[in-house]
Amino acid sequence: MQRHFFVGAALVLSTLLHAQQDSTYLQEVVVTANKYEKKQSQTGKVVSVISSELLRQSGGRSLGELLNQVAGVTVPGANNNLGSNQTINIRGGAAGNALILLDGIPVNDPSVISNYFDINLLSVDQIERVEILKGGQSTLYGSDAVAGVVNIISKKAARATTKPAINAAFSGGSFGTLRSSLGISGQQKKLDYLLQLSTLSSQGFSAATDTTQAANFEKDDYRQQTARLQVGYKIGAHSRLTLNNLYSRYKTSLDAAAFVDEKDFTADNTNKLSGIGWQLKKENTLLQLNYQYNEVERTYLDDSSYRSSSFVNFVKSNYTGITHFAEVYLSKKAGNFEWLGGVDYRKHQTTQSYWSTGPWGPYAPPDLNASFDQLSPYGSLVFTRGSLSIEGGSRFNQHSVYGSNVTYTFNPVYRINPNTKLFANLYSAFKAPTLYQLFDPGAGNAALEPEKGAIQEIGLEWINGRAFRGRIVGFNRESNGTIIYSYNPATWSGQYINASTQHNYGAEIETQLAINRCTIRANYAYTNGRIEGRYSGTGTALTKDSSYFNLYRIPKHALNISVSFSRGQCLYTFSARAATDRQEFIYGAAPVLMPGYATFDLYGEYRFKKINGLRAFADLRNLTDTRYEELRGYTARGFTLMAGLVFSR
Repeated sequence: MQRHFFVGAALVLSTLLHAQQDSTYLQEVVVTANKYEKKQSQTGKVVSVISSELLRQSGGRSLGELLNQVAGVTVPGANNNLGSNQTINIRGGAAGNALILLDGIPVNDPSVISNYFDINLLSVDQIERVEILKGGQSTLYGSDAVAGVVNIISKKAARATTKPAINAAFSGGSFGTLRSSLGISGQQKKLDYLLQLSTLSSQGFSAATDTTQAANFEKDDYRQQTARLQVGYKIGAHSRLTLNNLYSRYKTSLDAAAFVDEKDFTADNTNKLSGIGWQLKKENTLLQLNYQYNEVERTYLDDSSYRSSSFVNFVKSNYTGITHFAEVYLSKKAGNFEWLGGVDYRKHQTTQSYWSTGPWGPYAPPDLNASFDQLSPYGSLVFTRGSLSIEGGSRFNQHSVYGSNVTYTFNPVYRINPNTKLFANLYSAFKAPTLYQLFDPGAGNAALEPEKGAIQEIGLEWINGRAFRGRIVGFNRESNGTIIYSYNPATWSGQYINASTQHNYGAEIETQLAINRCTIRANYAYTNGRIEGRYSGTGTALTKDSSYFNLYRIPKHALNISVSFSRGQCLYTFSARAATDRQEFIYGAAPVLMPGYATFDLYGEYRFKKINGLRAFADLRNLTDTRYEELRGYTARGFTLMAGLVFSR
């Protein structure tokens, strides 16, 4: 199958690279690359964008499904049953090495082992666009931004309008899935506001794979509610105060394990976010102050009226993670220079409890109550003269447990001509050990150091009007002091340690071509990597250094293609995704190879002439009903249909 990947990618991408262009295009502006607005053509950093247009055409897809179509990004389980655990992997990096931002501010869950954020808690209906910034971004964004950051930018209030703007959507489809949203926004003098409500429910299907097709595995249902309120007040000609509140909750059934049904195990997940921001923005100056409180709570309950295990009759566990984030930064442009300076403070807290009972009586290990904080000043400077632009930056991080560490960024860009640029990036990045890794009563190690990465990128980008854009980039990342769990069979115990070196490398190609009413997008990613150290895949110490492939669930080759065509009030999009074989980690045994797969989707919409702002859509996914697994032992969706109405005015 890998040979087919190379041939298909070469044919599609060579066609796009040799196309002729003659139209003009207002360059897309991004904010994630530098923390202030900058045209994408003017930065040498690797930014991929899921635009508002693509989100509008999502047809009710999840955020994980949309991210899975970005070059170099893999979300294992994105096509599984709703409520499946979805982690974002960028360029083969582990889940905790991709930092999630919500409107430029980090969101984490300090109660999970790797500190990642559960993207199931976010509703696509409330997102304006998504910017994926790849490479080591710890200088601007701190811990966890080792492989990249994903900035999820929320919808903003409609301003300067005489009447409130209203949006509404309703859709339904396969597996008893229903989705709805309702929003209102507007402005009254100096005050602007936005209120958005969303719901999602599904009867679902069995998350675990039934290999016999006769075991009567139950359907795992899903219920989600999300509410967001934003209020802004214009203080003066150049300054604005913003208040944000987000509440989201979902409840879902869980199966016991791969290939194992569980009929009464549920997860209840809640996210509460409140933030305040003040911005002073003039022509060449931006001053930003932010504070955000985020609380994630997860409760798992198994009352065991049906028991998949003979060891327990009842299990209840609760995990709460709280993050405080405060930041102030100033950016300014003067002549050939753009500089940014700031400082941020983060405090992570967790409370965790577990209780079970069974034939051998109750079991309740000590609760975990832990916290740490980080204080980090940072800065960057961009110098531009003629065809050359150079950015350099650094961050100093002071951690309450392990001490301090420093990161750097160096990014030269050279414009070969007005449409072509050559760029390179040298980064360092880090991931602080998590609260669980530091303080868990059974496996924690307070002597842990941060994982430290060194990243290199080199690439070439073409932008020629709206009609064509293309980028090819190669990357290399080496992380030292990777934290692993080391188990000692003699004592039946283990501990987290800094023990290994992770080496990832690969290449990405992204292209977009617009010809009259047709837009073609394609991307291809090659990802490879190995881990080196004196430990096996289970953490057992070895007598000498070992080296083995460990990018589990990550395809070495992935190809995404979409073709959109509009005519009159109609829009049609055909898309395809293909991924090669992936390995699945098996504790204490050799990895299992999961076969490659290819899926095809078709989306169509009709915009009503007589009712301005109303459109109908139908989204058909996995047209060929291909059977495959993204996570071994868990079912990926077969053919799926979603259809509905969307109104926006």
